[in-house]
Amino acid sequence: MLERWTRWVVRHRAVVIGLWAVIIGLGAVSGSNLSGRLTTSLAVPGTDSARADTILVRGFNENVEGTFTVVVPFGQATSVQIRRNEQKIGRAAAAVPTAVVSQTRAIDGILFASVGTSLNLSQSSNQTIALRRALMAQGLSNALVTGPPALNHDLTPILSQDLRRGEILAAVIALVLLLLVLGICGALIVPFVIAAATTGAALTIIYLLSLHMLMVLYIPNVVELIGLGLAIDYSLLLVHRFREEMSVGSRSVEVAVVRTMDRAGRTVVLSAVTVAIGLATLLLVPVPFMRSLGVAGLVVPIVSLAAALSLQPVLLSLLGTRGVTPVAFHGLIGQGARLPDAWSSVARLSLARPRSVLAVTIAVLMVGASGVFWLQLTPGSVVAIPQELESAAAIKLVSGRVGPGIISPVEVVVDAGGPGRLTTTGVASAMYRLAVTISRNKETLIVAMGDKTPFVDPTGRYERILVIGRHDLGNSATTQLVSTIRDRYIGASGFPRGIRVAVGGAPAQGMDFIGSVYGAFWWIALLAMVLAFLVLVRALRSLLLALVAVLLDVLSVAVTFGLLVIAFRSGAGSALLGTYQVGQIEAWVPVFLFAMLFGLSMDYEVFIVTRMRESRDAGASTQEAIRDGLVNTGAVVTAAAFILVGALSGLVFGRVAGLQELGVGLSLGVLIDATLVRGLVLPSVMALLGDWNWWLPGPLARALRTKPSPR
Repeated sequence: MLERWTRWVVRHRAVVIGLWAVIIGLGAVSGSNLSGRLTTSLAVPGTDSARADTILVRGFNENVEGTFTVVVPFGQATSVQIRRNEQKIGRAAAAVPTAVVSQTRAIDGILFASVGTSLNLSQSSNQTIALRRALMAQGLSNALVTGPPALNHDLTPILSQDLRRGEILAAVIALVLLLLVLGICGALIVPFVIAAATTGAALTIIYLLSLHMLMVLYIPNVVELIGLGLAIDYSLLLVHRFREEMSVGSRSVEVAVVRTMDRAGRTVVLSAVTVAIGLATLLLVPVPFMRSLGVAGLVVPIVSLAAALSLQPVLLSLLGTRGVTPVAFHGLIGQGARLPDAWSSVARLSLARPRSVLAVTIAVLMVGASGVFWLQLTPGSVVAIPQELESAAAIKLVSGRVGPGIISPVEVVVDAGGPGRLTTTGVASAMYRLAVTISRNKETLIVAMGDKTPFVDPTGRYERILVIGRHDLGNSATTQLVSTIRDRYIGASGFPRGIRVAVGGAPAQGMDFIGSVYGAFWWIALLAMVLAFLVLVRALRSLLLALVAVLLDVLSVAVTFGLLVIAFRSGAGSALLGTYQVGQIEAWVPVFLFAMLFGLSMDYEVFIVTRMRESRDAGASTQEAIRDGLVNTGAVVTAAAFILVGALSGLVFGRVAGLQELGVGLSLGVLIDATLVRGLVLPSVMALLGDWNWWLPGPLARALRTKPSPR
């Protein structure tokens, strides 16, 4: 089937090139229109915080994620001047649709006001400029605007700038590494064409999806830079195999292309499937934020595979022998190069002393993995962002004088069940007892409540308490405050039966986000491992090699998590890389890291082991097959890994903590997996297993519709 497909695309190469040219153009248009449709929303439908937000929108016309915080430093202002400033903020808020000033307070030389709207995060973010201009028009030139909408608005251009700079850096690094690997030849352009096609198709699909579902602000950076690395990986493997096929002088270009796609192309298909399996697990996480990352991530290997199977053979057929033959400098993985020789030495060491190599390597990896015991999570960081942003400056000002909790208050809301029922069901006294109890908590800075607007809605059905803590939304003390209010204080306050009480606000939303993500994640991860195991058993025709692959994946991910925690908690490398030093990792990062690394680790396993399987099927002994696989693919896998790390540098050198964590984690994981895990642990384990490596019992083979494989 793959052979027939390859012959067809080569014969119709003008159509294929034209189609991909259109897709690249559509991608450019889609990418330029995508940023306005992206969000950083952490909302989780069906949770307590989501129910609270529904009440806030219904009763108070306020959305938690659509609430601005206006900060005005006033120095020695009188109470009259402060009151005038409050009135000015109220008039400025009228410039934003549905805006209501729900709370104002002056503390320690700072006047702050909560300006709530019923708009969602994306809609309210687009109103940030209007609010800032209105404040300026009211004479509040020193006013600073922050809160979820302003942060979302201010980060959008930062991410776009980081992406453009990251793409240039990644492309330059990739070009240098490809030059070192392939030498000076026309084939250098092929990976970049495949990457452009992959990115164009991915952005077009994601833009269309954004019309119907939530899409995260980080997606363009993740898709374009990971897409660049993955496309180059696949393209490099195919170019390398095409060179080998062309080295047999009697073969025509078309035959060499067909044989390349029939062999290495199958490896690329299997690799893309395993990457897709890892990312598809995110679709099962019941959180829109994670699902959007899963959808976007899933698109990348699929379109990378489409480009590799259609555009790549066309380009190879156009290049021919002369296009892939290096001149002057022949690269590090060609005939007689040193990199394959180095892998030959590694293979000899692993085969000669497998127990010693395995023991030492595992010990080293376990030291790195130990950092995972210090892993702490935050739903999002409002501190580790560029400090030149107005929204960041406001947070810094408030944090220094009062505390960051002002930016993200907890909101306790009550639904009495009908209009006017607040005064007839004993709710008021229960609310008072609850407010007093919360105020006694050492984490509480301010508790605000009342019997009129903005604390009671006009119908008398809904009431709320605003609770401002001393720490930001991701701090463990804030999380503990939310948990205590939910689990202890509400139940002890004596609310009548039938009265619904919910705890919302950004801290509660963040707590629900982490709980929902990790409550389902471990079962989903187990499902991913089982699916990958079954796919690999069939593809490799081996029970034990598939099991080893899954276990080594888990090892690689554990080590990566540990090193990621060590790097960011200790600030290791921050002076060189410009990364933040933070005590907590953003909660979405480890989950996405698992999904991505699970696929990429399988990627390298497939590249190496399929070549070993090919040698074994050709009659080689187990040791010969291991050596042949490492010598022929170890060099290209190492090269591909370093090129992927080069592409990921665009994330590492960005200015947003979550993307830095993702970039560093993926880079560490890829390097560790492609060198220590696949270069030392894998051949050592295979050497110890001997002929059991190839065992696939007949009944299982028949169930999977493949050939059995005796020892």
